[in-house]
Amino acid sequence: MTALASIQSNSNSYFEALATAERRALHSFFDQHVVEDADLGYFALDEGDYNALPAHLASRVVHTVHGAMLDEF
Repeated sequence: MTALASIQSNSNSYFEALATAERRALHSFFDQHVVEDADLGYFALDEGDYNALPAHLASRVVHTVHGAMLDEF
């Protein structure tokens, strides 16, 4: 039963992080990443917070939502 609860919790945190990344991407020039973490499960990370993602974060990215704002005006 514990394994099932942790799987559901992990999938819930993934979908919450994905929804956050998609929401942020609509109003950002930067890519939004869903990152896997041993303690937190998954979380959304804004690429604009870093010049280039550090290797320890880049290796844990499981999904990327591209920023939707264009700078072509």
